[in-house]
Amino acid sequence: MKPFFIPSIALMFCGITCAVGQPLIRPIHFSEVILDDGFWKTYAHKVSEVTVPVCMEYTEAKTGRIRNFERAAGLLNDGKGHEGIYYDDSDVYKALEAIAYSLKIYPSSQVEKRADEWIDKIAAAQEPDGYINTFYTLTGLENRWSDMEKHEDYCAGHLIEAGIAYYYATGKNKLMNVGIRMADHMDSIFGPGKRNWVTGHQEVELALVKLYEATGNKNYLNLANWFISQRGHGYGVGRIWDNPAWGPRYCQDDQPIEAISHITGHAVRAMYFYTGVADVASYTKNTTYLNAMQRVWEDVVHKNVYLTGAIGSSRHNEGFTKSFDLPNAEAYGETCASVGMVFWNQRMNQLTGNAMYIDVLERSLFNGALAGISLTGDRFFYPNPLTSYEGDTRKEWFGTACCPSNIARLLASVGNYLYAHDEHDIWLNIYAGSKTTVSLKNNRVKLTQQTNYPWEGSVSLLLEPEHTGEFALHLRIPGWARNDAISGGLYRFANTETPDTEIRINGKPTQYKMVNGYAIVHNTWKKGDRVDIRIPMEIKRVLASDSVSQDRGKVALQRGPLVYCLEEADNASGIFNVILKDDVPLLETWEPHLLGGIYTLSGEVEAVIPTPDRASATTSVQPF
Repeated sequence: MKPFFIPSIALMFCGITCAVGQPLIRPIHFSEVILDDGFWKTYAHKVSEVTVPVCMEYTEAKTGRIRNFERAAGLLNDGKGHEGIYYDDSDVYKALEAIAYSLKIYPSSQVEKRADEWIDKIAAAQEPDGYINTFYTLTGLENRWSDMEKHEDYCAGHLIEAGIAYYYATGKNKLMNVGIRMADHMDSIFGPGKRNWVTGHQEVELALVKLYEATGNKNYLNLANWFISQRGHGYGVGRIWDNPAWGPRYCQDDQPIEAISHITGHAVRAMYFYTGVADVASYTKNTTYLNAMQRVWEDVVHKNVYLTGAIGSSRHNEGFTKSFDLPNAEAYGETCASVGMVFWNQRMNQLTGNAMYIDVLERSLFNGALAGISLTGDRFFYPNPLTSYEGDTRKEWFGTACCPSNIARLLASVGNYLYAHDEHDIWLNIYAGSKTTVSLKNNRVKLTQQTNYPWEGSVSLLLEPEHTGEFALHLRIPGWARNDAISGGLYRFANTETPDTEIRINGKPTQYKMVNGYAIVHNTWKKGDRVDIRIPMEIKRVLASDSVSQDRGKVALQRGPLVYCLEEADNASGIFNVILKDDVPLLETWEPHLLGGIYTLSGEVEAVIPTPDRASATTSVQPF
C-alpha cells in the first residue's frame, strides 16, 4: 500500500417525482455521457478490457460460484455441495452488473454470450416460489430465512440491481424477471402483519427502490421502507446479534432510523443502508429520514472520515470505533466503503442541491475508491491503510471478493456522477472531458466539456441548445478551491490563500453568485456559447484537527482533488525519517511517462534522525 504522507444508477424507466423540501436533481445516466478525456475514459476502457474478464474468470473458472448455480439447478451432479462462502452469489450478480455497464459502452458479443449463459443457469436455479440462494438450496431449504446474518436479502439486492442493469444494457429481461420473482417472494413473507426481519447486511433496500423505479410497482418501495423501519426494535436474530463483540450496532440495528445521529458498526453496511434511506426519502417526502441522514452524515464527515474519503478505522468490525479515532497504519478503509460513500453522497446531493456532498463524493472517488484498483485493472486492494510498513501490494483476488466487482461496476458507470439537471437548469458536479445532451422542460442542450481535470483546473464548456433559451448552469466550485478542505473542519489547509475561481462567457469575465457550493450562471443561451472555468489548482499542506491524536505533528499534501503519498520506490533514503518544514517550497512536475501521466510534487526534506553530514534530500510524492 502506498504510505500516506503523514510521518444512482440514473433512473431508467420512470423517474423520481418528488424530493424532500427541494427540487429534485436527477443525474444524467452514464450511457448518455460520452467520456473522451484521458482520465476516466482510460479507467472505463480498462474495466471493459481487463477487469471484467478478470472478474468473469475468477467467478466461473477459478472459484465455484457458477458451479453452485449449476448444482442448484440440477445441471451439475458431481456429488459435491456448496463451494465457498454463503454470500458468494452476490459476487456473480455484481460481476453481471459490471458486465452490463461495460457492454453499454463497449459492446462485445463474446462477453454478452457468456453472460447470457450465466443468466440461464441462474434462472434455472430459482425455486418455484421465487426464492433463489444457492447456499440454502444446496445445504437445506428448510433453514432459509432463519439467520438474518446469512445475506439472503443482500444477495437478492445485488440480483435485482444486476437484472435491471442487464435489461437496460441489452434489452434482455430474463435476469430482471428472476429478481422480480425473488422480490415478490420476499414481499409475500415480509411486511406489515407478517414476520419481522432485520437485514443483516443492508443492500436490498436501495435495490428495491431501483426495482420500483423500473417497474412502477409500489409494493417494492413499500417493502424497502418497511425494511428500514424494522431496525432498532430488538427484532434481530442470528450470528451478528449473538456475538457480544458485534451486537446490533454492527449492522446499524441499535436505534430506529428516527433516532440515528452517530455512525456505528460495519462501514459498507452503513453506506448501503443510508443510500437506501435517502432513496426512500426522495419518494415518500419523509423529512424524518432526511434529517436523520443529515445528522449521521455530519458525524461521518466531521469526525470519522480519512482525508482520502475512506471510512472505517478498524479491522475488527471493518468499520467504526469512536469519533476522531483515525489511525493510519491500522486504517481499514475498505474499497467497498469508499464506493458506498460515492453512492450515498450522490443521493444526498440529489435531495438537497448542496455541493458539499459532491465534494465528499469526489474525495472518496478519486482517492479512496481508485486506490482499490491498479492501473493495469487486474490487481485490487480490499483494505486501504494510509501508512504501510510491510510493502503491501494489490492482490489478484480475495476469498471474500466483494471489492473487485464493486470497483468495476463503479468505474464502468462513472459517467453517472458528472452531470445532473432538473426541469429548468443544469448542474456540473464532476469535471471530465465528455459530451452529453440534457433534456430540460423547454429545451434540449448538447454539452461538450474539455478539460484535463484532475491534473488541470481549466474547464471549457460548449453549449448547443436546440433553440435560444434561458436556464442556469450550476457549476460546482470544489471546496478545496474555496479553502475548505472538508466540510466541518476535520481537516484544514495550512495555507489558506487561494485565488478565486474565474468564469468567462464567450471570453468575457462574468460575475456569479455562490449558492450551496455552486457558481450559478444564469443566461439566455444560444448555440455556440462557451463557458470557461478556471479553478486554481495549488499544492496544499493539509493538517488534521487536534482531536485526531494520530495526526498531531503531521502533514499531508493535496493538489486539486488528489491526495498525495510518499513511497519508498521513489525515495531511496527512506520515508519514515522525514521532516517537511512549513517554509519549504514545493514544486509540481508533469511526468508524462510516469503511471500514465501524473503530476508529482517535490521539495527539500530533513531527517528526523540527522544523517552524519546533516544533509537534506529532495523527496517526491505521487497521487494516493
